[in-house]
Amino acid sequence: MNRHTLFQKVLTIGIASTIGFGTLLAGGAEAAPVQQAESTAVSKGTQVVNYGKKFMGTPYKFGASTSTTRVFDCSSFMKHIFKKYGVTLPRTSAQQSKVGVAVSKSNLKAGDLVFFSSGSRSTGKNVTHVAVYMGNGKILHTYGKPGVTVSNLNSSFWKKAYVKARRVL
Repeated sequence: MNRHTLFQKVLTIGIASTIGFGTLLAGGAEAAPVQQAESTAVSKGTQVVNYGKKFMGTPYKFGASTSTTRVFDCSSFMKHIFKKYGVTLPRTSAQQSKVGVAVSKSNLKAGDLVFFSSGSRSTGKNVTHVAVYMGNGKILHTYGKPGVTVSNLNSSFWKKAYVKARRVL
């Protein structure tokens, strides 16, 4: 092998190495797994919400069985949509309000459970209803005539009935 051929090979390897390391240092191949992990963590709540939206209009029935998707009550609906993503919730909204970690209303993220005190069983701060926060001030839940529906968390009714929120994802 002459000097010219050897020089060309060394130069080619050197340029290829520089391009490869440059891409690595610039965050190319190395940054991808980190970005993917972050977006997965952020989007899990949105995945729960999007799955829940598939049940829009499903009728409400107080005390609905957790083994059916033909009807839901608020807590059986939460139990069902979170189960698909590996979160096992207790049966009632009051029990669900004790799992996960507390989150302030100002720090809500999609997928957070939000709890309310409303209806004939309400005495102020006792939890009687649960919904999942969708983002942008919206909640996905089920109650009464509309069945599974989207409501505005900041409407006068839901704002007044709001008790607390929990993060379970």
